[in-house]
Amino acid sequence: MSSVRFLCQSCSQPLKLTQSAETLGLDTSQPPVASKLPLALGEPGETLEEGPTSRVERGTEKLQDGASCRTPPGHARMSRSSPNIFTLLGKLSSGRTLNSIQKTTRGIFDILSGEEDLFHPLCQDCTDSLLEQLDTQLTISESDSQHYKRCLETRESISEDEREMLQEELKDMELEEARLVQELEEVEKSRERAAVALEAAQAETEMLDLQERQYQREYGKLLWQQLELQDELRSMDNRLWYAETQLAWLEKTNTFSSTFVIHHDGPLATINNFRLGCLPTVPVCWNEINAAWGQTALLLRALSSTIGLEFQRFQLIPCGNHSYLKPLTDDTVELPLFCNRGQSASLYKFDQAMVAFLDCMQQFKEEAERGASGVYMPYKIHAEKGLMEDPGASGEFCSIRTHLNSEEQWTRALRLMLINFKWSLAWVSLRYCQK
Repeated sequence: MSSVRFLCQSCSQPLKLTQSAETLGLDTSQPPVASKLPLALGEPGETLEEGPTSRVERGTEKLQDGASCRTPPGHARMSRSSPNIFTLLGKLSSGRTLNSIQKTTRGIFDILSGEEDLFHPLCQDCTDSLLEQLDTQLTISESDSQHYKRCLETRESISEDEREMLQEELKDMELEEARLVQELEEVEKSRERAAVALEAAQAETEMLDLQERQYQREYGKLLWQQLELQDELRSMDNRLWYAETQLAWLEKTNTFSSTFVIHHDGPLATINNFRLGCLPTVPVCWNEINAAWGQTALLLRALSSTIGLEFQRFQLIPCGNHSYLKPLTDDTVELPLFCNRGQSASLYKFDQAMVAFLDCMQQFKEEAERGASGVYMPYKIHAEKGLMEDPGASGEFCSIRTHLNSEEQWTRALRLMLINFKWSLAWVSLRYCQK
C-alpha cells in the first residue's frame, strides 16, 4: 500500500516520516519530533495521573484515524499564534490490522460529518517554535498566578481602616473612570462629527477640484478663442489698412478717364482702342465698329446715370457689339447700334438708331448745361436732322447717317461726337471729384 504524504500546515514543507515496526505505525527507536507534543500539552480533560503510554496510544489513534486524509497545503493553514492545533507525525506501515482499518474508517466518517476536528501535522522547526510559544505562555501564567497569591496574602494582612480607605479610593477611581468614559464617549462623538465634517469637506474639496479642472478647461478654451480673435483682429486691421489704401488710391483715380479712353488713330476716332468709322483708304471691319458703338453707348449710359438723367423718348441698352435702343412708346421695336455691310434693311435701322442716339446725347447736353458749372461741348448737335455741326470758320455739317452719305462725312461726324464725349468726361470727372 502506498504511503501518505504529509505537509506542514504552517510552512507547507513536505514531512519525511520514519518506518515503524510497531503495530501503532511509529518508529520506537527514533521517536518523531512531534510525538513530544502530547506529553507536553496533553488532551483537554487529561489528568496528570495518566501515564505516557495512554497518551502515546491516544496520539497514535489520532494519527491512524487521519492517515488517509490528505490536506491541501493552502486549505487549512495554521499560524504560529494558534498553538493548540497539532498532531503526531507518522507513516502507515504495511502491516495494518483490521482494528486499525476500522478506526481509520470511523475517523474519516467523523471528520466528514463534522463530529470531530481534523488536526494537521507540523515540521520540526514549526514544532520547536510552537513549544517556545507555549513555554512563554506557561511562564506568563505562572507569573500571574504568583501575583494573585501575593495579592491574597497582602489582603489578609491589611487592616479594616486601610481597606475602607482603599474602597473609597476605588470608588473615586470608579467615578473618575465613569467620568473619563463619559468624556471618551463625548470625544468619540466629537470624532464622529469631525469625521462626518471631514467627509463633507473632502467631498466639497473633490467638487471644487472638479470645478477647478472644469474652469481650467473653460479658461483654456477662452484663451484659445482670445488668441484666435486677436489674430482675426490683426487680420481685419490689415484688411482695413489695405482697403483704406485702395480707397485713397481710388479717390485719386479718375474713374471715367480710366474706364473710357477716347483718342484718335489718324483720321479715325477711337474709344478704348476700338475705331469708330471707316475710310476708303483705312478700311475697318464692322465687328470693330459695332464694338466701338457698344463702348459709346455704355459711356452715355454712365454719364446720364451720374447726373441722374432719365431719357424721355428712348431707352439705351448697352450690350457690347450688339447694343440697341428701344422707343418708350413701343417696346417691340429695337433700333440696333450694330450693322453688317451689304444689308440695306439693317443699314436703315442702323441709321435710325444713330439718330436716336444723338437725341439721347442732346438730352444729356441740355441737362448738363444747367447751372453755373455746366458742361461745354465744342460741337453742336442737331438731333432732329442727325447732324453734327462744326462751329469753326467753315461751319460744316456732317451727317451721322450712312444713307446718301460718304464714308468721310460719316466718319467725321462720329469723330466730332466722340470729341464732345471727351469734354463731357472731363466735366463729369471734375464734378465727381468735387463730390
